[in-house]
Amino acid sequence: MPRATKLLAKTTAPVEEIEQILRAEHSDPFHILGAHLVEVDGQPAIAVRAFLPRAPRVWVVREAGATPCARIHPEGFFEATFPGETQVFPYRLRVEYHGQHEFEDPYRFAPVLTDFDLHLFAEGTHHNTYEKMGAHVIEHERVRGVAFAVWAPNAQRVSVVGNFNNWDGRRHPMRVRGATGVWELFIPGLEDGEIYKYEVKGRNDYLGLKADPYGFYSEVRPKTASVVYDINRYSWNDSTWLAERAKRQGLDQPMAVYEVHAGSWRRVPEEHHRPLSYTELAEQLVSYVKEMGFTHIQLMPVMEHPLDESWGYQTTGYFAPTSRHGAPDEFMYFVDCCHQNGIGVILDWVPGHFPSDAHGLSYFDGTHLYSHNDPRMREHPDWGTRIFNYGRTEVRNFLWTSALFWLEKYHADGLRVDAVASMLYLDYSRKAGEWIPNRYGGNENLEAIDFIKRFNELTHQHHPGILSIAEESTAWAMVSRPTYVGGLGFSLKWNMGWMHDTLLYFSKESVHRKYHHNNLTFSLLYAFNENFVLVLSHDEVVHGKRSLLAKMPGDTWQQFANLRALYGFLYAHPGKKLLFMGGEFGQWNEWNAKASLDWHLLEQEPHRKLQRLVADLNRLYRAERSLYEVDFEWNGFEWIDFHDADNSVIAFLRRARDPSDHLVVVCNFTPMVRQGYCLGVPEAGYYREVLNTDSTDYGGSGVVNAPGRAALPTPWHNQPYHLELTLPPLGVVFLKPERPGPAGA
Repeated sequence: MPRATKLLAKTTAPVEEIEQILRAEHSDPFHILGAHLVEVDGQPAIAVRAFLPRAPRVWVVREAGATPCARIHPEGFFEATFPGETQVFPYRLRVEYHGQHEFEDPYRFAPVLTDFDLHLFAEGTHHNTYEKMGAHVIEHERVRGVAFAVWAPNAQRVSVVGNFNNWDGRRHPMRVRGATGVWELFIPGLEDGEIYKYEVKGRNDYLGLKADPYGFYSEVRPKTASVVYDINRYSWNDSTWLAERAKRQGLDQPMAVYEVHAGSWRRVPEEHHRPLSYTELAEQLVSYVKEMGFTHIQLMPVMEHPLDESWGYQTTGYFAPTSRHGAPDEFMYFVDCCHQNGIGVILDWVPGHFPSDAHGLSYFDGTHLYSHNDPRMREHPDWGTRIFNYGRTEVRNFLWTSALFWLEKYHADGLRVDAVASMLYLDYSRKAGEWIPNRYGGNENLEAIDFIKRFNELTHQHHPGILSIAEESTAWAMVSRPTYVGGLGFSLKWNMGWMHDTLLYFSKESVHRKYHHNNLTFSLLYAFNENFVLVLSHDEVVHGKRSLLAKMPGDTWQQFANLRALYGFLYAHPGKKLLFMGGEFGQWNEWNAKASLDWHLLEQEPHRKLQRLVADLNRLYRAERSLYEVDFEWNGFEWIDFHDADNSVIAFLRRARDPSDHLVVVCNFTPMVRQGYCLGVPEAGYYREVLNTDSTDYGGSGVVNAPGRAALPTPWHNQPYHLELTLPPLGVVFLKPERPGPAGA
């Protein structure tokens, strides 16, 4: 905007401030716009000023009538004076522009945020800032409109822009609230559905057009504007679930998680293969998961993100479910349906990094506000993203508030925190000289550690019974131990080591497995150091790693048999369970985030029968306390034999809290049928075969021990009794003592 050279009429406003308004450079628009007590010819008066570009005529409307404004500047700066008035009064503005329009002046309203709000925000203890920041439809001073608030401490000017003001940053500049760096503005007359962004003017001629960091809803990509949305109108029907959640999600309860990418679980081929909406997922995914017997759905990130190829792990909307699948109310409906069907919902949450997209958090106010100035701490070398500055109070609180938001407003039952290792280590994926040691000279990110601990304390304090789950790939100690004993405070930790070692073992031809026997047994050396989730996740079926079924060696029959054995081992091993979508029916292709799962495979018997096995494993798992009740202590597990490497056989006991309630598990990881295999057991009586992965029901060869075997009195494997079993090829057998009886009966 060129500098003003001539005013059209006399004004009570300072000329330099008028010029700042015209150039959209005024940092305190309320100082000049709106109603002000002034002097005119030595007498008190009220001056009402407005900047309305391209408006031919403007009036100030009061109960007594309409007073025309003088046009002070050709660009649309207007002023009306009211001599003799000493008190600011309510008024409206009337504009003649393609007809006459009357509206409330945003610059006549007092601030919405209280000093106490700002104090807590600056202190980092305002843990529901989403109720104050962002865009909220409210009634303020008896007028309905939208209150906007954003943090941009280094900005020279911030404006709300949208269709309502032709995206003109001069029209609705915001007021800054002192040293907090919070800018706010109440715009009367706006409603739900309004599209908006913040135009941020910083130093060195920086001008950014930013989506709302606290926005509740966004335009569908590739558009990036925020959308005003009231998230408080949905009526929940999950009170029973919430009341029982703490018990259902106890560490002594079953947890079988179905990991899902909402955009590719199932698509609609008749409509150009579009992804399902949240409503459709509520109808189709929930019923499928319930039928399959999983206890939880874990959604890969549904927070708003611009790039489909990131799978959601490059978040721009930390308070907005992605609009790809519908509106916030529809996502609430999905979660509600899960809960009404007894299914928990875990959300992936990504506080480790954020993308550099221009509309997002990156360089938000012309500075590296949310990240570090030094690129050795700012840039993530693997993903080209920005790393949060966990040492900054407002950034920490932004993330804590985001976590609490999903638990509070969307009733999420847990948060799985992505890429925790990248947060813990300053030298993560960095070479020498590319990172800055902490104040003690170490590679631990002390600020991130403190942030993580406080995250876990806050989430469990405010929402008892929720789960926090760490994807942490190193040997960091006590990830899932309470903070008061020095742990990070997570409920559970993904067992990446088990996943790596087990899949490496199963990738070997059976004839070579005896040389890799330790890959099966090593996990039990550390199985109880943490509260582990055994995962067969999306990370293992992409980027050339092949699908789980395609990883398996041998001919087609052996591949299916190996996968059945893998699943049997998964459900028998201590730890909670997670399986990525498509694995349950043996998808051949790698996962493709842009396409539906290969549901047509279920037309083929081997895939249908594999799917039945997974469903039956879930049912067995949930029915047998010994498989879940003591997952994280030694007294829930006992080796029977882990030495039989030559035969690639392992056997062990799983025990419930009551040790008499136990299962015997024996695994044969070769295609050889082993007749008369002696296996030690702790009790006399009859051991019924409760599941055999080689059953013909699951596509196996039918080598079973049905209905079971009686224990013989001869000691074996340091047990007082033994069974003589037929071990099926590439099979896992579960046996349960049914009743005491005479040995050999």
